Amino acid sequence: MIVPARHLPGHGMPPSDHAAMLADVREGLQRTPKRLSSKYFYDAEGSALFEAICVQPEYYLTGAELAIMREHSAAIAAVLGPSVLLIEYGSGSGLKTQLLLAQLVEPAAYVPVEISQAALLESVARLGETFPQIEMLPLCADFTQRIIPPRSAKPPQRRVIYFPGSTLGNLEAHEALALLSKMRDEMGEHGAALIGIDLKKDSAIIEAAYNDAAGVTAAFTLNMLARFNRELGADFDLAQFNHRARYNCMAGRIETHIVSRCAQTVHIADRLFKFAADEAMLVEYSCKYSLDDFARLAARAGLRVKSIWMDAEQQFSLQYLVRAEAQA
Repeated sequence: MIVPARHLPGHGMPPSDHAAMLADVREGLQRTPKRLSSKYFYDAEGSALFEAICVQPEYYLTGAELAIMREHSAAIAAVLGPSVLLIEYGSGSGLKTQLLLAQLVEPAAYVPVEISQAALLESVARLGETFPQIEMLPLCADFTQRIIPPRSAKPPQRRVIYFPGSTLGNLEAHEALALLSKMRDEMGEHGAALIGIDLKKDSAIIEAAYNDAAGVTAAFTLNMLARFNRELGADFDLAQFNHRARYNCMAGRIETHIVSRCAQTVHIADRLFKFAADEAMLVEYSCKYSLDDFARLAARAGLRVKSIWMDAEQQFSLQYLVRAEAQA
């Protein structure tokens, strides 16, 4: 059963969201150095490009996580238990979710939380056909903000927050800590979280994943500027900007920038923003963790890593967390 998604606008972007985007972009372009939020990657075009990234040969993350789910989904479902309310942050295409839902024992409902309306509706439609017995309660929202899950028809035994991919790595340490703390609150006393964590490895493997030979990641990055042109009336000339992604070994993260190829001026609404030649604008971090790194971060949020599943090459991990005080 699919329940209509909450807060889904009929057409276009709600005025409040448009105003928030405009304010964010203006504020980010006034910084020194300039910076823009990675959440603006994910309009319909951006979401489609990200799905294309996931099948590039250099992008090991999706393949490794799918391998974990194919091999261990039954064991994972057994750990999560019956009658769970599965709340997924950033649901995307739902391919990994399908493997998990197929193994869960009589789940109470599935609540995908996705900022992209198009991606959310497409995913729910597909999963709803595959699992007509599972109540689907889609929520179009920013999962970094407080989430109030819709009430399911079947009372759940516990809430489980599912956060696949490596999206937690896109946050700085203080932001990741805040999100983990929010998860702890939202999962409730007997709840849990299941989180995808990319692991530290050879830097050449990591850099290649964010600089695929086909240029899909570059197109994905620059689509943010195209989105601002479409939705904010900006006049970014995409031919005058480059994608750049480099691994910072000391910080343990990929740092993705959009780089101006020349001195230029961009108009956004009634404002002008100047770019110098070779000026780099930060658009995303992609942090990598050791197992100890992440366990320490989780502990600071009042969470305890209870189980870990990894792929055969130990490139990626899926980690099961409970409240630090929980014994079960």
